[in-house]
Amino acid sequence: MEKSTVQEIKERFDNDVERFSNLDTGQVSTIDAAISLELITEAAKRIVPKAKHLLDIGCGAGNYTLKMLSKIPDMHCTLNDLSEPMLIKAKERLAKTSAKSVTTIQGDIREIPLEENSFCVIVAGAVLHHLRDDNDWETTFTKLYKLLKPGGCLMISDLVTQELETVNEYTWQRYGDYLEQVDGKAYREKVLAYIAKEDSPRPITYQLDLMKKVGFSKVEILHKNMCFGAFGGIK
Repeated sequence: MEKSTVQEIKERFDNDVERFSNLDTGQVSTIDAAISLELITEAAKRIVPKAKHLLDIGCGAGNYTLKMLSKIPDMHCTLNDLSEPMLIKAKERLAKTSAKSVTTIQGDIREIPLEENSFCVIVAGAVLHHLRDDNDWETTFTKLYKLLKPGGCLMISDLVTQELETVNEYTWQRYGDYLEQVDGKAYREKVLAYIAKEDSPRPITYQLDLMKKVGFSKVEILHKNMCFGAFGGIK
């Protein structure tokens, strides 16, 4: 199947801002979204307790930045997303927080210019599964590593696959069953169809090995439930 283009992904999120602003409604197809959000932000706080600069890639309506600011206030926050309406909503939601500054950058993280060694924490919530081939994954992880300050961390919450195809089939069958319990067979088919069209998830093991390859000194797995996981690495 031919995958969605960046423009098609952008347009889908442009039209879904309000739903993704609410964890209860926007993340219903994401198992343990609230748990993963809590775990990666709490881990980041413990890894870099005096963090001053946060980068939120694929920030959507700002859920991860809001949670991060509740744990480490007074940070300079840089938010990046393909969708301008998402960035507008995120900035609006951050207006009354402790953020020392809020900078929004529309565009593809693979292409936008950012200064290396600038960020204490990078969070990536449900975004990296849009990467495609091995080169795409490696160049993106290399860029994120270079953007971090020494001792900084990249924390990821995302859709993932399994290395073993037989286990992968079982995991996705269980996920399909979960979706069907949420809202019936048609919902199951709808969600799995857009994942097949839009996403290219990789195993947690693949991503942790890649982190080490591009230079991360330590990696951590925080949570995994079926085809969703929370994990990260430290520069």
